Amino acid sequence: MTTQEAAAELDRNDPLAAARKWFLVPPGTVYLDGNSLGALSAGVPERIRRVVAEQWGEHLIGGWSEDGWWDAPLRVGDRIGRLLGAAPGQTVAGDSTSVQLFNSLVAAARLRPGRDVLLMDAAGFPTDRYLAASVARLLGLELREAPMPEFADALADCGERLAVATASAVDFRTGELWDLAGLTEATHRAGGVVVWDVSHAVGAVPLAVDRDGIDFAVGCGYKFLSGGPGAPAFGYAARRHHDHLDQPLTGWNGHADPFAMTPDYRPAEGIGRYRIGTPAVLSLLALDAALDVFDGIDLRRLRAKSLSLSRFFIACVDEHLAGRGFELVTPREDERRGSQLTLGHPEAGRLMAAMIERGFTGDVRPPDLLRFGLNGLYLSHAEILATVHALRSLT
Repeated sequence: MTTQEAAAELDRNDPLAAARKWFLVPPGTVYLDGNSLGALSAGVPERIRRVVAEQWGEHLIGGWSEDGWWDAPLRVGDRIGRLLGAAPGQTVAGDSTSVQLFNSLVAAARLRPGRDVLLMDAAGFPTDRYLAASVARLLGLELREAPMPEFADALADCGERLAVATASAVDFRTGELWDLAGLTEATHRAGGVVVWDVSHAVGAVPLAVDRDGIDFAVGCGYKFLSGGPGAPAFGYAARRHHDHLDQPLTGWNGHADPFAMTPDYRPAEGIGRYRIGTPAVLSLLALDAALDVFDGIDLRRLRAKSLSLSRFFIACVDEHLAGRGFELVTPREDERRGSQLTLGHPEAGRLMAAMIERGFTGDVRPPDLLRFGLNGLYLSHAEILATVHALRSLT
């Protein structure tokens, strides 16, 4: 039974319950939109105050050396890399997801000269679709699309023409989690290189990019990482590719000797060449501060909490919302869910507007999808039950 007593018992036994105090969630708000913008981490305001008042205010340009600003893209990149399952020296933080994806798609395609097909998820996030189409035009590739359930077959159908495959780890509409390891292996069997967008997975789902042989991964810092609005993105490139990386965006930060100011570009060693332009220090260090909450967190435990929340959510929907026009869109199987639950309803827009007025913040994807992000660091089972009760009262 999905009762208040059942929710309270689950919350009493929650090993991550204490993590709630690490976030500044406004009183009276049940925040279910962390898959779009994570809640503010409690340590961020003071960290930014110090960066502005002490580092920038007192050290001025000396902050690049005295305060470690110059190395921050690599240092923060390695912190994110831990959440990706990546060994140090393969991840860079900075720029936007769009920039990182463009850079990675082109670099990946250049690793497979003579091949001319770029295969992408037919229902991918719009930015990913726009950029894949642009890269295909620029490089003279044939852009093919395939639904994710048919992606493995589409990879095989490309034959020896496949250069790059790209998709999102979690479907942004439905919250379905795809088989990264299996599809990466299928890409490699076809002779291609894979680029995963893990924006809706990093910080919520344990990833293993090194173990799974993933070539490239990109993602944002403002969803489950809670790095703040417009937080820097990140790019991962497997070490085996570093000596052959020929990315299109060759900014001065990625130069082997950036302060020599030579007219010709010479790439830095290793992942350093994946740096592009001057980093946005304030937002990068806000992200760095937000990542502190993951220190000491076992991602397997966080995943277990997320699954517990979503299982309870599904049980609540079954018990309290049956016959009220709702459809469960997210898969019921644990292994197929990310940290998001999506419900279909013909009045999705009206319902979410009313929910937000009542203090329950989720979001809508047209035409009829209600999305609820389930961040196990600051959500409780009691809040899930309250959310479903609120939905019931509106239908």
